[in-house]
Amino acid sequence: MALRPILIAPDPRLKEKSKPVEGPVTDEHRRLMDDMLETMYEAPGIGLAAIQIGEPLRIIVMDISRDDEPKAPRYFVNPEILWRSEELFAYEEGCLSVPEIYDDVERPARVKLRYLDYNGKQVEDDCDGLYAVCIQHEMDHLAGQVFVDYLSPLKRELVRKKLAKQRKLADEDEG
Repeated sequence: MALRPILIAPDPRLKEKSKPVEGPVTDEHRRLMDDMLETMYEAPGIGLAAIQIGEPLRIIVMDISRDDEPKAPRYFVNPEILWRSEELFAYEEGCLSVPEIYDDVERPARVKLRYLDYNGKQVEDDCDGLYAVCIQHEMDHLAGQVFVDYLSPLKRELVRKKLAKQRKLADEDEG
């Protein structure tokens, strides 16, 4: 396993639409998922889409277990949402590609999901709570969206300025 650099907004690759994994889940895909999981844990985060490390494939890793619980990694290849509830749920989201920015995003409270797991087995899940929030957030990445795209234009501009300031400070630290 290897740590991979996480793309930071406004990196244009984060706006790319991810391509489906063609054919069966291979050892190469599993190595990618292992790297993604290690990268996500190190960051630390609870979800990571392959595009966030520059791989435009429809692959997500996630672990929404709490710190006091055993790790419970999940792997999603070619996930698709089959159904969304009309009921909405607001949750304060953050993102490894948009560091130190958090805001409420309203999403469907429940979704039905179909995907291939780590071994290529097809799975269907009913998701709610944090699981529903996280899978929808990560699937947005596969469509070239980040959570700040849901914010008002004023809040998006504030985020843009904060990220520019973070980049400037990071550049000064390196120079």
